[in-house]
Amino acid sequence: MNSSPLVGIVTVTYNSGAVIRDFMDCALKQRQAEFILYVIDNASSDNTLKVVSEYSDPRVVVVRNPVNEGVAEGNNIGIRAALKDGCASVLLVNNDTVFEPDLVNKLMEGMRRHACDMVVPKILFFDEPQRIWCAGGYFSTWRGSARHFGTGKKDDGRCDQPRAVHYSPTCCMLIAREVFGRVGLMDANYFVYFDDTDFSMRASRAGVRLFYIPTARLLHKVSSLTGGESDFTYRYSTRNHIYYLLKNFPRWYGVYYFPALQIHIFAKYLLLRRRPKSFWVAQKAFWEGVSLFLSATARPVRTYEPTETGEMSFDPVIKDRSSGSLDL
Repeated sequence: MNSSPLVGIVTVTYNSGAVIRDFMDCALKQRQAEFILYVIDNASSDNTLKVVSEYSDPRVVVVRNPVNEGVAEGNNIGIRAALKDGCASVLLVNNDTVFEPDLVNKLMEGMRRHACDMVVPKILFFDEPQRIWCAGGYFSTWRGSARHFGTGKKDDGRCDQPRAVHYSPTCCMLIAREVFGRVGLMDANYFVYFDDTDFSMRASRAGVRLFYIPTARLLHKVSSLTGGESDFTYRYSTRNHIYYLLKNFPRWYGVYYFPALQIHIFAKYLLLRRRPKSFWVAQKAFWEGVSLFLSATARPVRTYEPTETGEMSFDPVIKDRSSGSLDL
């Protein structure tokens, strides 16, 4: 009898038809037999759900959100479901990725070996599998954000040592269930971008240990779903950067950060790229981030915060395991 702990694999889809089949094939071939795959769909209008429905595996649970809830809240929905099902850990993973059959096993072994609470793999570019996208990361004080180790470097052994890191994107991150009781869930206000930076910051401040496990490898089809450089990206990355700074740092930091960001926006969009429309998108998003922070602080505490007892409270869900679906 397999007594390995149950893992909840959570992925958020939104018009992921071009990538979801490769992801499903990789996920369902995991040698870690005890897992549930939660596919959280944010009202896709393409063939994403049709492709997922072709997999009749009882380990697959589909959540069909009536509207696009965003990546952050999509992950929260999956995390809540996994914790209610008794999962000992939750793997947050993008579906624009492909990976080896022992990815989960290697991450779980890394968590045991290093006695830590969260682990991440070595992430490589899908189109250039010999080049690193992320080998863990760190918080940059002068940038007021987070950075990746190893980005663009050849995978030549320089990033092959396991080590403690403070940050990594939730493109692929295995998290022990106890972490959510200490840190809370993702902040749904972000929608997309900076939600993982914020989560890593809160986890680091709470003393949660995050380890980079280079023997676990994953290939990432970078920006295949968000479209890379676009006004959507400019808006949310700028808005959320402001919100992140206001939420996580003393107000006097703004004396440096806000003028620096304004100079960056001007130089990037007007001087270098000569995109006046994108400049105004970023300018509007700057003040939208300020407004978001002010409105968030005026509201009652959101469900992403842990309770006083350190246990997570769960929103009610109705689950039909026989049909492999989860309706909210």
